Amino acid sequence: MTASTPAWRKSSRSNSNGGDCVEIADELAPGVVGVRDSKDRQGPVLTFDQPAWRAFVRDIVAP
Repeated sequence: MTASTPAWRKSSRSNSNGGDCVEIADELAPGVVGVRDSKDRQGPVLTFDQPAWRAFVRDIVAP
């Protein structure tokens, strides 16, 4: 991995049977989080700034 290659990790909530997999790169660029479909790694990437990502995660885990 180089400084220009983001470190992608699979979501702990992804299906272990090979489906429904989401990958996240915490530092796609400085202050930017990337989200992509692990089955289409060359496909589109959603990007969030840090405050938007934290708000998104907070809202999806809230009861």
